[in-house]
Amino acid sequence: MRPYIELEDVGFAYGEVSVLDGINLTVEAGDFLGIIGPNGSGKTTLLRIMLGLLEPARGVARLFGHPPSSFRQWGRVGYVPQKAALDATLPVTVDEVVASGLVSALGLLGRIGAPERRRISEVLGHVGMQAHAAARIGALSSGQQQRVLIARALVSKPELLILDEPTGGVDPEAQTSLYALLHHLNRERDVALIMVSHDIGAVAKEVTKLACLNRRLIFHGRPGDFLSDAALTALYGPSVRVISHEH
Repeated sequence: MRPYIELEDVGFAYGEVSVLDGINLTVEAGDFLGIIGPNGSGKTTLLRIMLGLLEPARGVARLFGHPPSSFRQWGRVGYVPQKAALDATLPVTVDEVVASGLVSALGLLGRIGAPERRRISEVLGHVGMQAHAAARIGALSSGQQQRVLIARALVSKPELLILDEPTGGVDPEAQTSLYALLHHLNRERDVALIMVSHDIGAVAKEVTKLACLNRRLIFHGRPGDFLSDAALTALYGPSVRVISHEH
């Protein structure tokens, strides 16, 4: 089986500013990949290249063996972008938000029938939001909104789920619950995961593979092999150190 994501010597620049340089990376079935790096290190740009939203200036990107720009089986991919605050007066319900994730499978004019409604209810159950199906999305807490956006990404039964800063603005209790959900998807539902985060400690604890990015790929491998002073200095500079805690 070919990797879900393949990046070979990928480079990208905004004008004269190089953002990515010589990135080689693969994501395979069963992976839970965390991507960390300082602000401006190219993390979101890398995700956008994976998804075909940006074309690399150099190198090759493949999504399920195809150039992302010509990929058409979007039901195989779920994407949760960086969360923006939702207007509390937004008149869209939770189940309507999740239903919008079926556009890739049904088309813009496709009708949602009984099978699709069962699927919407199912994924809301997976994320613990079934009881809120009729609620307005803007009336929910940040953690609840994030779960709804994940349900939207899951409704097409993707094989690969990509999340950009999914814990941003979410309280610690909701973060713990979110990581438990991601582990369930990865281990019990065979969904491969890619997650961008600023939280080094949490990501290193949760994922099976770690990619450390600062324009170049500083590290790619098992999280336990990364957490050293030398590796963190290469990524964030000499002012960052590992501090051990009893808990």
